[in-house]
Amino acid sequence: MCYVIVTGRSLFWTLMSLSAVLAMFSALMTPRWLVGPPTSEDIENGTALHGKPNWEDFNFDGLATLSSTSPDCWKAAFFFLALGLAVMTATVVAALIGCCVQSIGKKSIFDLAGVAQSIAGIMYLLGMILYVAGWGSSKIQGLCGDEAVPFYLGNCSLGWASYLAVLGVLLTFASAVFSSQAEKSTASDKVQDQINEGKTLICLA
Repeated sequence: MCYVIVTGRSLFWTLMSLSAVLAMFSALMTPRWLVGPPTSEDIENGTALHGKPNWEDFNFDGLATLSSTSPDCWKAAFFFLALGLAVMTATVVAALIGCCVQSIGKKSIFDLAGVAQSIAGIMYLLGMILYVAGWGSSKIQGLCGDEAVPFYLGNCSLGWASYLAVLGVLLTFASAVFSSQAEKSTASDKVQDQINEGKTLICLA
């Protein structure tokens, strides 16, 4: 018999996992990770005064370009970030399935998802480290100045997509940690009591 079990903690974990996915997905779909200083042409034309910054794109298109166009570190970074996103998406699907299926092969689906989220978080960290390591490339120095080196942006600043990515990383690790609480809440004595009463739809705060 299939039991649909929803608790406050399992619902919170599901929403946090979904938020982590949406944050990283939005970051990867928005290439504006790096903001360069206004160029002399921008200043002369007055565009710098109207909030039109000079961007450096970080997106999927860079995987098929030369190293002079998109640093190799950035290509590797995008690969790890996208791979981590795929893993996190799978855990969100598992979270939805977890309402009806609490275990797979005698292993709690929440514990399995928590491990997968930890792996996704590590992939994200590798991607972010590779991304900032690419700041020393000639392409970035052309935008941010010769003083730009790995882990230092020079005259540039981070775009809002970078902050979304950081938020996605933090939410991913938070979800991995909280997955154990979601598992405990769905395996509590209160849940078991309602199962013994013959209920198939169980909702607990």
